[in-house]
Amino acid sequence: MLPNDPIMLLSYVNTKLRDSYATLDLLCSDLNIDRDALVRKLDAVDYTYDARQNRFV
Repeated sequence: MLPNDPIMLLSYVNTKLRDSYATLDLLCSDLNIDRDALVRKLDAVDYTYDARQNRFV
């Protein structure tokens, strides 16, 4: 289950991306996460996915 708090979610997702997944698409597919919903939730707290860095910044 994903953290509900956006900042905790940011930390969780960035850690997973750093440690286990080469792309956001792979993370979302493997964990059965709605990519668009995740991106919207983190965008609401001014974080966007940077594919080059493979993290939300």
